[in-house]
Amino acid sequence: MSASTLVRPRHGRMIAGVCAGLADRFGTSATTMRVIFLLSCLLPGPQFLLYLAMWIVMPSEKASGAGYAV
Repeated sequence: MSASTLVRPRHGRMIAGVCAGLADRFGTSATTMRVIFLLSCLLPGPQFLLYLAMWIVMPSEKASGAGYAV
């Protein structure tokens, strides 16, 4: 996966893969992105709704095809 695509990875997800996908896109660790998200939830605003919207809008990473019989 290239750094320019914004997708939810198939591996390394905690809940939906939104934080892991954002971390891959912006070149940070998934743990750092998760901590930033949790800290942002302490501030007023629609952070949780934004997470849910990104869960719906962000595509999931495509399967590599390995392991599938044709």
